[in-house]
Amino acid sequence: MSLLTVRSATAADIPAVLAFWQVAAENAQRPSDDRSAVAALIARDSDALLLAEEGPVLVGSVIAGWDGWRCHLYRLAVAPSHRRKGIGRTLIDAAEERFRRLGGGRADAMVLDDNEPAHRAWRACGYERQAEWSRWVKPLHG
Repeated sequence: MSLLTVRSATAADIPAVLAFWQVAAENAQRPSDDRSAVAALIARDSDALLLAEEGPVLVGSVIAGWDGWRCHLYRLAVAPSHRRKGIGRTLIDAAEERFRRLGGGRADAMVLDDNEPAHRAWRACGYERQAEWSRWVKPLHG
């Protein structure tokens, strides 16, 4: 196993990230990812999209969004061939460190209700489901 590194994504990574999410991320109940959305994320906050690599191979990702007030985690994904090796925890740790540097006090993670493997991963990192909140959404396109 090669050394695992975590770094911020660049615009050059967008095609690889989109291809990675097709095989490694949960895609149910969400709008499709596209190049322009990921490019906008990177342009707005160049450190928000964190990538885990084993040598040159992309094996994990998480979006660590900071709006100046709240810390939000999205798109935690680990390559199916690399799960249960601590990559998710490494990404979450890197995201939390980013939030601490920015002055964040609490992080939240968006996790689908029926994604039990993700529930176990988030619990293992100290996150708890917050029963008193529900997410409300409204598509802005079409």
